[in-house]
Amino acid sequence: MSTLFLAHTEADGTLAKSALEALAATVQLAGALGTPLSVGLIGEAPGAAADTIAGCGASRFLTISGAAFAQGRYATDAAAAEALCRAAAATLVTVAATSRWNRVLPGVAHRLGGRADTHVTGLDAANGQPIISRWFYRQRMEAVFSRSTRPWLLALEGGMVPAWQGAAGTATVEAVALTPPLARTQVVGFEAPAADQQTIRPDAELLFVTGAGWTKKQADGQVKVAAAEELILDFLRLSRASLGSTKSLVDLGGEGQDILPFLSHLNQVGQTGSTPRHAKGLATCCHGEEPHTVGWRFIGERRAISLDSNCGWARGKADVLYVADAFAVMAKVNELLA
Repeated sequence: MSTLFLAHTEADGTLAKSALEALAATVQLAGALGTPLSVGLIGEAPGAAADTIAGCGASRFLTISGAAFAQGRYATDAAAAEALCRAAAATLVTVAATSRWNRVLPGVAHRLGGRADTHVTGLDAANGQPIISRWFYRQRMEAVFSRSTRPWLLALEGGMVPAWQGAAGTATVEAVALTPPLARTQVVGFEAPAADQQTIRPDAELLFVTGAGWTKKQADGQVKVAAAEELILDFLRLSRASLGSTKSLVDLGGEGQDILPFLSHLNQVGQTGSTPRHAKGLATCCHGEEPHTVGWRFIGERRAISLDSNCGWARGKADVLYVADAFAVMAKVNELLA
């Protein structure tokens, strides 16, 4: 049995935090299994990235380089991953669960005659065999299992372990020759919101979740969506927190009600949304436990602001509950942060 860690370099030639986290988990697993570890890197010039992780204990550093492999596209990524897996003769392959890898991993497994599992949230070993943990049924049920099919390709979710922080060095790199396949997709650039308009920040310390209460009638009988928008955006600007939302708030537009215009389904957390990982979380104007039981499973410290001390989220799901008006609390918080 042999283990291969695959990664792609970023635009500046470095490895992303998610890749370093997956590397740390893979190093631990290879040590527990007692198997040799290889590293495979894809990018325009991945040699420098190999040097930064030279101290990870890998016996081989395999690279596929060239301008064609700098950008993410299915044809080139799948061909490069397949070539590296064959060169390493790997029986267990790990990657970070980025959108780029999740897109190609099942296809690579099919080419190799193996199996792939995505959204892996735990790695372990027993009796010399790898065991993984992952969630099913909209992340309500956790399964712990292994497979006998090899090679086994695993996409590891972020936040499982701290990012690898070993010493850099000079890696002995083995270049794997690969003629780029015919690519009909050409990457011409990226369109992204300005930094101060970005509300989803996976690396933020805090997750700030908004609930439907922000758009409902307040104590004076008035709807204050404009004031809510100002308070929330000011807090995000001052705290650099990541913004989440419950399904009810995201879907209010379909019911003809006022909505917060900066929210989309990408911000949605919970049963039908994402399961983010942040050190701390603050929920405001949220009701019902489903979004938080599921969506906040991996949040470290959980706090909530609600006028209803008996709601399902407040009772037993929050570590700290502030029974108060979220408008008043957030206005004071913004004042202090400013």
